[in-house]
Amino acid sequence: MMWSGRFREPLDSEFEAWQRSIVFDWRLLPQEITASKAHASALCAAQILTESETAELRGALDAIAAEFASEAVMAQVRDHPSAEDIHHFVELKLVERIGSLGLKLHTGRSRNEQIATDLRLYVREQIALAVEALAGWASALVERALGAGDAVMPSYTHLQRAEPVLVAHWLLAYVEMALRDAARLRDCSTRLNYCPLGSGAVAGATLALDRAIAARELGFTAPTANSIDATSDRDFILEYLQALTIVGLHLSRFAEEITLFATAEFGFVTLPEAFSTGSSAMPQKKNPDLAELVRAKVGRIHGAAQAVTLLLKGLPLAYNKDMQETQEPAFAVEFVPQMLTLVARFTAALQFNLERMSAAAQAGYLNAMAAATYLVHKGVPFRTAHEKIGNAVRFAIEKGVELGDLTLNELRAFGPEFGEDFYAAVTLEATLDCHDVIGGTARERVRTALAAASERIAALTQEAADAGA
Repeated sequence: MMWSGRFREPLDSEFEAWQRSIVFDWRLLPQEITASKAHASALCAAQILTESETAELRGALDAIAAEFASEAVMAQVRDHPSAEDIHHFVELKLVERIGSLGLKLHTGRSRNEQIATDLRLYVREQIALAVEALAGWASALVERALGAGDAVMPSYTHLQRAEPVLVAHWLLAYVEMALRDAARLRDCSTRLNYCPLGSGAVAGATLALDRAIAARELGFTAPTANSIDATSDRDFILEYLQALTIVGLHLSRFAEEITLFATAEFGFVTLPEAFSTGSSAMPQKKNPDLAELVRAKVGRIHGAAQAVTLLLKGLPLAYNKDMQETQEPAFAVEFVPQMLTLVARFTAALQFNLERMSAAAQAGYLNAMAAATYLVHKGVPFRTAHEKIGNAVRFAIEKGVELGDLTLNELRAFGPEFGEDFYAAVTLEATLDCHDVIGGTARERVRTALAAASERIAALTQEAADAGA
């Protein structure tokens, strides 16, 4: 054991196996190698290591990374018979390769700062993958919106038909969600991007290390400002999981709408066979399995965030072994970038039944708001206009026609303000274009919004590419 000097008795064998974290923190091998190389550079600058020792250590660390680069071989890390954690594993492997020099690397550092650093590197990398995948989904949504042109569909409030909107406008709602999700994750990445190396176990390194050396090498903004906070902080994991929970919520809303729209009752979309399955009993079925699984995954993500919330609640400063339990929830959401990639491909493969959507948008008095706006332009107070059109709608329902089918004499029974120009004001095109405000579904506004969204996604994609370079 790395810490057994003051102990006389061995650990209980069952407890020893139970408390080991190597069974899950083996995933952090690349981050542990990278952080260890940076620490070697700092030790060299402090003249604890010679140039040749530093080169030998860094070369041995690279060799370990290469040896365990494949996923199949990584199982040997997880199943190592004596390593307590990923830090211990790397130290054991270094000693195997270069002897006692491998023990020198732990000079001036603690596992408390090591795991804090490794986890920050890991979460930063996972955020970059998620942001890239969000940009991909947003791109797929914009492509479908561009392809839909001026096609229309009903919008809904309370799951009741409300007003006609462009299909593109509906799709752009999800683009906005995806871009907000990316912004939240990038904010999280900015906040976590400070380097704990040099914080020691709790009070700071006992050697005069230049902490900026490791921070620069690892791509951090700067060293962390407080050693107690640095070794006990897991805010970044919680914030990451909370941000992913919102990603999951948005994906779940999309999945729910697609599941509804794919039913025979709606008939707005046809599910792609490549992302659907059938029934083992009913030969006619095509089930929305991807959408249903996406809808369910938010529970796992939210559960991880809740677990970390409860783990951190009430912990005294600084490091406590409880924090070991924050790692598995962080690892449990590695599926999110892949899920987003699948959703993007699913989105691209959906077939929209535009005629069915258009027909639904032109029945059921969805132009009533436009009709009330017509009266407002005639000088009628909106509350009064609302009442007049409500009465006209009730009359049209009883007659079995749409508002635009009522005669002028019938309309004037509800107010003298109605004129021949009413009919032009409640056409589908006029109903769309009367929403001529930023963010509205007027056709020209949506075209402008599509161009703006494309630019924002391109900038996000470029930023993700630059970050990965």
